Amino acid sequence: MLVEPCLRDARGEALARPWHLGSECDGGVAQHVRVAARHAHRIESPLDDIARASFPCSHATAEKMLARAGIGAGEVVLVTGTPGGVGSAAVQLARARGAEVISGAGGAKAARLRDLGAARTLDRGADLLAGLGPDSVDAVVDLVAGPDCPALPGILRPGGRSAVACAIGGPLVTVDMRTLYLKGLGFFGTTVHGPQVFPDLAGRIGRGEIAPLVAAQEVFLRKDDVGKIVLTLP
Repeated sequence: MLVEPCLRDARGEALARPWHLGSECDGGVAQHVRVAARHAHRIESPLDDIARASFPCSHATAEKMLARAGIGAGEVVLVTGTPGGVGSAAVQLARARGAEVISGAGGAKAARLRDLGAARTLDRGADLLAGLGPDSVDAVVDLVAGPDCPALPGILRPGGRSAVACAIGGPLVTVDMRTLYLKGLGFFGTTVHGPQVFPDLAGRIGRGEIAPLVAAQEVFLRKDDVGKIVLTLP
């Protein structure tokens, strides 16, 4: 079983605003946790518990971003911040949807990201407009924000979409609103995922469409990890 981290029911009642395990309620790092039955999903997979534990938060976040941006087959998608758990999940999930993925991280991690499904990688800090060209991508899955945001309207094709779920690169950005409305772009913030996101994710795990990526805490501190960190409890 996998527990969905975004909870809509608790103590037998529907919540006015969803809770997230480890945020609005405890249980993100615990030996035991009680949730409504609707939030526990059976997974038919040979993966062990450690591998399964790498999926719920990172992959659910990535899946809801792809769903919110309406990523479809044949589209070109830029994913920023790809070495992390959510970014590496987004690369796999976008490929599972039939999209062509550009990874916004290169260097020593480029080969690993290509193994996950990225068709192309860009070095961190590269000029997006110069590197990709105007009107070059259909959608962006943005896990960084910060200095690269002003370039996003330029690289998006007319009718393009950008979904953001992080601001690690900086929360305050400047965007040319003329490009935003003249190209009919959609910019979406994503936190709470829809009720179908986790069942869809569970199906992809069961069908083996995505693979777990587990990195140790020591590797994370060295900043050379690609994947999700899992803590095992005694």
